[in-house]
Amino acid sequence: MLHLLIVVLPLGLAAAVSPVMVTEQAVLLAGPRGRRTAALYAAGTGTVLAGLVGAVLLLGRSLSLPRAPQLDASLDLLIGGLLLALAAVLGVWHPGRRRTKERSHRPLTPAGAFAFGAFSMATNVTTLALVVPAAKEIAASPLAVWEHVTAALLLVGVVCLPAWGPVALTSVAPGPASRLLARMQRLIDRHGRLLVTLLIVAAGGFFVVRGILRLAGL
Repeated sequence: MLHLLIVVLPLGLAAAVSPVMVTEQAVLLAGPRGRRTAALYAAGTGTVLAGLVGAVLLLGRSLSLPRAPQLDASLDLLIGGLLLALAAVLGVWHPGRRRTKERSHRPLTPAGAFAFGAFSMATNVTTLALVVPAAKEIAASPLAVWEHVTAALLLVGVVCLPAWGPVALTSVAPGPASRLLARMQRLIDRHGRLLVTLLIVAAGGFFVVRGILRLAGL
């Protein structure tokens, strides 16, 4: 279990660096019924992520993922190569910003806030690109079912930190939380894209190196 978490939790933390979710939560918290709306947004992100991780685990168990060293190495090289390719795309592609600020002038219904969170997670390519390899690690590990479930819940909780973290902070200390979110927003505006790209490069490099080592029998 510890060996699995050593791989899964860093991937989860890297996936949790989500400028999109932090930005959207900051705007929602500042709007009408902010805390309630933000909580429903967080529930939407968690539902989509839990569904994805659960699907990977069920698929992995139903297919009984082989654990031959050469197959593991090939999967590692494939995943690493895809992550590095995604990092290269992020380095040259500059999509327009989501028009999140306009939402602060249009209060969301409870269903709309939940759907907004679900949509944000479902379209958050950089986060999902790191979650899928982490879920694959859990599915392929020779552990008991309860250990798989525990690791999956930890993964979902860590990755959704940008969604539920601001809500929790605002509930405990509204003033400091607002100032912290403002600072984080400025940091994201300046360095968010670079940080996400570097984390994806690091994750891709990890899988490529591990794949090479496995092919070499080390």
